[in-house]
Amino acid sequence: MDRLTIIKVGGKVVENPDSLNALLDQFTRISGNKILVHGGGRTATDIAAKLGIETEMVDGRRITGKEMLDVVTMVYGGLVNKKIVAGLQARGCNAIGLTGADLNLISARKRPVAEIDYGFVGDVIDVNSRELRMMINENVVPVVAPLTHDEKGQLLNTNADTIAAELATELSDYFSVYLFYCFEKTGVLLDPEDNSSVIHELDMQLFLQYQNEGVIHAGMIPKLDNGFRAKRNGVKEVLITNPENMADGRGTRLI
Repeated sequence: MDRLTIIKVGGKVVENPDSLNALLDQFTRISGNKILVHGGGRTATDIAAKLGIETEMVDGRRITGKEMLDVVTMVYGGLVNKKIVAGLQARGCNAIGLTGADLNLISARKRPVAEIDYGFVGDVIDVNSRELRMMINENVVPVVAPLTHDEKGQLLNTNADTIAAELATELSDYFSVYLFYCFEKTGVLLDPEDNSSVIHELDMQLFLQYQNEGVIHAGMIPKLDNGFRAKRNGVKEVLITNPENMADGRGTRLI
C-alpha cells in the first residue's frame, strides 16, 4: 500500500508564527500522500477571554457551551484553518481546508452527560473517507479542523487528537498510515521542564503507570489514549514529537 502521513499539530506550534512556519516548511517537504490535522485551543481560549467567555477544562478536554462553540467554530474552522491553508499554498502545496461537516467527512454524536456535562462536544461515530481519498489521489492535501457534525445541522467540538486518530484508523484500510502528533515538546517527557527527558518508547502498561504517578497528565492523556487506539487499529506507526525532529523520526514512539 502507498504511504500516507498524517500530522496532527497543536499546542504552541499553531499559535506562534515562527513555529507554525517551521512546521509548514517541514510538512511541505514530506513526500507522498499527507494530511494535516490541527488544533488551536490556545487561540480559542484567548479570543474567548476577550469576549468575556470563560474557558473550562477537565483533564485536558474543553467544556463547550453554546458561546464557546461559536468561538471554536470561528477559530478552528476559520482563522487557524485558513492561515494554515494559505501558508501551504504559499509553499506550493495545494491544500484544502475542511471540517467534519464538509463532504460529510466526520459525523459524531453529542457526548451524553455522565459525571461531567461537556456541552457541545462530539464523539466520532463515522468517518466517510471516499471523497478524502479522491482528493489525496489527486495530490490535494486536506487540512482538517477539529469540528464534526451530528448530521442534523449541529456542529460539535471534537478533540483534534481524536480526529487525527479516527482518520488514521479509517484510512489504514487503504494506505500504510504513519501518524505524527506534533507539538512544542520533543516528545513525552518524564520532566515537563526538561526537553532531554524524552521517553523514547512507550507501551500501554508504562503509560498507565506514568498516568497513575502523575508523570503524564492533562492534555497528554487524550493524545496518548488516541495514539494507542490508532496503533491497535491498523496504523503502522504513531510518534509524539516536535517539528524539528519530525523528519528523522525522533520523539516518543508508541509500541
